[in-house]
Amino acid sequence: MPDAVKAPNRLWTGSYYNEAVSRESHFDKLKEECGVFGVYGHPEASFLCYYGLHALQHRGQESAGICTSDGEAFHYHRGMGLVKEVFDNEKLAALKGNRAIAHVRYSTSGESKLANAQPLVFKYREGDLAIATNGNLVNAGNIRRALEREGSIFQTTSDTEVVAHLIARSRHDGIVDAVKESLDQVIGAYSFLFLTNDKLIAARDPYGLRPFVLGKLGEAYVFASETCAFDMIGATYVRDIRPGELLVLDADGLKEDRFAPERRRAVCAMEYVYFSRPDSDIEGINVHSARKRMGRQLAIESFVDADVVTGVPDSSISAAIGFAEQTGIPYELGLIKNRYTGRTFIQPSQELREQGVKMKLSAVRKVVEGKRVVMIDDSIVRGTTSRRIVNLLRDAGAKEVHVRISSPPFQNPCFYGIDTPSRKELIASSKTVEEIRRMINADSLYFLSQEGMLEAIGAAVGADGSGLCTACFDNRYPTPIGENGDGACGCD
Repeated sequence: MPDAVKAPNRLWTGSYYNEAVSRESHFDKLKEECGVFGVYGHPEASFLCYYGLHALQHRGQESAGICTSDGEAFHYHRGMGLVKEVFDNEKLAALKGNRAIAHVRYSTSGESKLANAQPLVFKYREGDLAIATNGNLVNAGNIRRALEREGSIFQTTSDTEVVAHLIARSRHDGIVDAVKESLDQVIGAYSFLFLTNDKLIAARDPYGLRPFVLGKLGEAYVFASETCAFDMIGATYVRDIRPGELLVLDADGLKEDRFAPERRRAVCAMEYVYFSRPDSDIEGINVHSARKRMGRQLAIESFVDADVVTGVPDSSISAAIGFAEQTGIPYELGLIKNRYTGRTFIQPSQELREQGVKMKLSAVRKVVEGKRVVMIDDSIVRGTTSRRIVNLLRDAGAKEVHVRISSPPFQNPCFYGIDTPSRKELIASSKTVEEIRRMINADSLYFLSQEGMLEAIGAAVGADGSGLCTACFDNRYPTPIGENGDGACGCD
């Protein structure tokens, strides 16, 4: 790596990036934006990151990247596509060093391009710096405009680069104090990993909105957005990183610190409902078990006489099993997911777009034909995908289709790194349940009550829901949003 730039107030990003093509998606499902993974003190850090990212692939399928340090220089590679498409043995072997941070990304706004793939790599006056983040900064736009007025030049559209500029402008020489000062100026939901040639720093926002966990593999420390990544590499879960906590790893070992006091804990409820893998634990609560309880509670609140219960793969399977167990109605694989569609840049006509769900889902005719079907799904966003799936079941011969949703009506946009449309595009914000039922062509429709969802998730996060962010359901945002909040991903 070249020598560090000496100018104290100037951040140079370099010519590291190439443009890639944008993507088009016609499936109406919410998207989590990113997953992060980190390793400190393991000779095969890059390979561990590769496997960790595989486990976190559901959090972002658009780009992947790994940055390692051998103590003297950075080695990094990023690319567009799935983890298996971006990396091979040769690329991983070139990423030398016993410490690394890694990232998978899904962009929630703007153009998909390699410039925004992470980890982002910078130079500042104290040396090399790489950053990976999961989340969104609601005041990033205001900070960015202020920095640009003062002469900062941005190379990406990423919230992450805003933090890098704040670090570069910090009055502190040490990276730890510079990170603290920078994080003190931002508002939002985030899990950050910072890498220098001698340190790895992990930080979680003061509300704990995004999940972030610490583990060990032998003497090495590992970090991940979800515990399922630890299972992939054989690491042991140690604990969740606390809201407002800053962990520093260097030659002296692990140091526990804070950059902010813990505020009202507000773990994203949708992590339990939809985003996280079912084999992950968040704040001590297993996601699969929580979803099963949601399904059972849904059955208690909205029983319907039917022949089979089926879930929309994959996130709704656990809730469907819970519903079936509570009612005694048999659970069946009425819908099958096609896992080999891959990424496409084909932009079909509207007619073909309406049929596009068949590329991803197929109904099992012999299971649903002539049957009264209960279809369990985790959420309804615009309603278009729900309508397609209901019609898919009807085309396969289902006599009745009763839709049950394992979360309350999604009425408000998320400003914390989840890809949600504007409020006017959210069908539940302007339509009654009966109107939605007619639009999706279901025989009946019921949403899980918010009280039922909170009870199902469990008391470990607060029996009254005090440990959860439920803003997408009830408009109670844990942080100030401001007029400029646009819900953009912190990775964009």
